[in-house]
Amino acid sequence: MLISLVVSLLILLVVVFVLLYKIYKYSIIILNMEEAIETSIDIFEERLTSMEKILEKEVFFDSVEVRQVINDIKISRDAVLTVSSVLIGEKAIEENSKDKS
Repeated sequence: MLISLVVSLLILLVVVFVLLYKIYKYSIIILNMEEAIETSIDIFEERLTSMEKILEKEVFFDSVEVRQVINDIKISRDAVLTVSSVLIGEKAIEENSKDKS
């Protein structure tokens, strides 16, 4: 009886330590992913600011190519806003995009 109790306790301790190791390992992965996401969001914000400045300028050359490039910049800006809002889960970014369009 005592031997089975000790064996059960040892098995339980091994399982607990394995689970603690796995939890630690996954928490490190989550923290690294969070840091990468924050870095990406900073880059997205810089690019968004740059795109906003370009889109505010007047275009004096009215060719199809220039209009296409401007349209591509707008689409890229919207894509950056969408990815940022998904990553940080805020609706304020989408509202900001709609206000400036």
